[in-house]
Amino acid sequence: MPVFPPVPQQLDEIRRDALEIVPEEELERKLERSRRTGTPLVVKQGFDPTRPDLHLGHAVSLRKLRTFQELGHDVVFVLGDYTARVGDPSGRSETRPRLTPEEIAANAHTYEAQVGTILDLAKSRIEPNSKWLAPLDMAGILELTSTYTVSRMLERDDFAKRFTAQRPISIMEFMYPLMQAYDSVALKADVELGGSDQKFNLLMTRTVQERYGVEPQVCLIMPLMRGTDGELKMSKSYDNYVGITESAEQQFGKTMSIPDSLLAEWYRLATPLRGDELIAAVAGARSDPYQAKRRLARLVAAAYHGEAAAKRAEDAFDLLFRKHEVPEEMPELSLPLDTPALRFDPDRGAWAPGLFLAAGLAASASEASRLAEQGALSIDGERVADRVAYVPARAGDVLVLKRGKRQFARVTLSP
Repeated sequence: MPVFPPVPQQLDEIRRDALEIVPEEELERKLERSRRTGTPLVVKQGFDPTRPDLHLGHAVSLRKLRTFQELGHDVVFVLGDYTARVGDPSGRSETRPRLTPEEIAANAHTYEAQVGTILDLAKSRIEPNSKWLAPLDMAGILELTSTYTVSRMLERDDFAKRFTAQRPISIMEFMYPLMQAYDSVALKADVELGGSDQKFNLLMTRTVQERYGVEPQVCLIMPLMRGTDGELKMSKSYDNYVGITESAEQQFGKTMSIPDSLLAEWYRLATPLRGDELIAAVAGARSDPYQAKRRLARLVAAAYHGEAAAKRAEDAFDLLFRKHEVPEEMPELSLPLDTPALRFDPDRGAWAPGLFLAAGLAASASEASRLAEQGALSIDGERVADRVAYVPARAGDVLVLKRGKRQFARVTLSP
């Protein structure tokens, strides 16, 4: 029989950095029963693979899941391969574009490795929700829709605003929180984690579980970490994220770009510092923000790549920004001139944004075009003029590509 720590000790660990536990007395009761019977709680959180990267914002709740693991409980990482087909409408002012199954599968491909940087995979369950959602027939779907009302659904803030503004809300979007709730029904979840923007969905799940005769879950609401812009929540959609599998150099450089106003928040949510050490770090951020930011950047890079890699990243940052030099080490690759993304033309050369797409410095042609319009791309030190720019190119040319301030690639063109 598993041996769990005393309930007060577990509650102290679970409360740390959480915004709200709803209802906390139920969590205490569940923990007491778990300890008495030797049965771990089932603790879940869902992540939809709408993008290929998990980031520091996701890591806030992933570390809390790790806390539950260390306390002896059963952690389930729900891979929302089926809910991603609908797209979470939380916080949206319009319908989210739908992804194809192929796009979802490509995004999900590396999730297990990314999750493994924080969770103990040997003690984790990674469950795709297509496992129980795909088999639902029409009768099952109708039963699910009967568990909640349209009037209650319209109490949700984002739906209410769109309804008042007469912006379209599809019936499919109403299905998303119901599908998320069904995840908890299928898993008989005792606890579900989610950001503050997920509070409605998590509380609604308690009602849906009761309709299916399942004991309602406890909702553990976690803070939303603001991104590098200092305003919006961290999201790849806003291009203000630090990916947990990005290189140490990228993590260090992006962290150094945050406004000073984020230092206390990031120290609390993105580093392992606790107690007096955290208090001292936050105090240092007020007296010497630059040095505090350097320490924060080292801690972030070290958390995912180790101390040695963090030190190399700091040295590379100094080389690049203090001495204004191109780094000696950068990704190198060879690109044939007939690579489709280059749109090679013997008279005009290669399509400049296409070089960044082919080199992996942009996720899509549209992103590369947008970055060019923003002045964020340069080739051999010359800014790419716009989205239709071409650069002279022939076999044997070596080009240094730069995206933003920190991402480089050396490209050799081949026949």
